[in-house]
Amino acid sequence: MTGALPTLDEIRRRFPDAPTFIFGDSRELCDELLVLVRAGRKTATCFALRDVESGVEPMPEIGQISIALEWDKRPALAIETLSFELARFRDVTWDFAGAEGEDDDLAGWQAGHRAYFERSGGFDPALMLVCERFRMVEDFARDSAPA
Repeated sequence: MTGALPTLDEIRRRFPDAPTFIFGDSRELCDELLVLVRAGRKTATCFALRDVESGVEPMPEIGQISIALEWDKRPALAIETLSFELARFRDVTWDFAGAEGEDDDLAGWQAGHRAYFERSGGFDPALMLVCERFRMVEDFARDSAPA
């Protein structure tokens, strides 16, 4: 693609079954996380299993393409799920937390994610998380820029 940014409808023709999602719970956090993915620093994400059980989030599927949206719902990136596992918050290791690319150590990851989960439904150290690893397939802004 070259020229104008593709619309979500155009992207859906290429990835018809791709769910959409927004990283984070604010414009600032969304923007920060998209930058990390684009830079190759963020190759993992997690969310509460309760969000799957309540229908808010779909359970990832290995090989599935998902569309990450900008805060204003414009398509930003396509990612492919490489793997996922369930883990309690208290059992997340630095190996996974570091792949999220957001912090310099496990304590920083825990503090930031605890605050996020407190804002989005409640926190408990035993909170079950879906821990997903992914790769960026396409950056719609970069891959659509004129040559």
